[in-house]
Amino acid sequence: MKSECKYSLLEAKVKLEALCAYQERCSFELEKKMQLWGLDPENQRILLADLITNNFLNEERFAEAFVSGKINIKKWGRIKIKMELKRKFISDYSINKAIASIDGDAYWNNLKHLTIQKSRLLKQEKDAFKKKVKLFRFLNSKGYEQDLIHEVYQELINEL
Repeated sequence: MKSECKYSLLEAKVKLEALCAYQERCSFELEKKMQLWGLDPENQRILLADLITNNFLNEERFAEAFVSGKINIKKWGRIKIKMELKRKFISDYSINKAIASIDGDAYWNNLKHLTIQKSRLLKQEKDAFKKKVKLFRFLNSKGYEQDLIHEVYQELINEL
């Protein structure tokens, strides 16, 4: 049983262009949106091709915007960002290019800030080993690399 299409091809095009103009999108997000609207696969391909041609949809631009937002706002690490971009079916080329654009100093400062912040929350923890495990687990869940976590921990151990 085929679901009925909510919008005509032209209406869907206008809606998709508005979505892309408002915020960077990836083709995976737009495909899901078009499936919800009940558009058939052929029309989906036509609309995606049109969006790419008119530069409403650009995978590299999306990846760079995604990385920038996750680094500056959510303070995620490279591992988590890569994982999320792969879940959105972004190409390895675009992912690597966007990851390479990360400012090393800002990345290090984010890790340092999160380490200090989480350590303050763990002040009540008496057992030093448990505190370290909780801190490392938290930073791991944020997507930071093990070697960097160890490095920042060693640097801040006297302050913590």
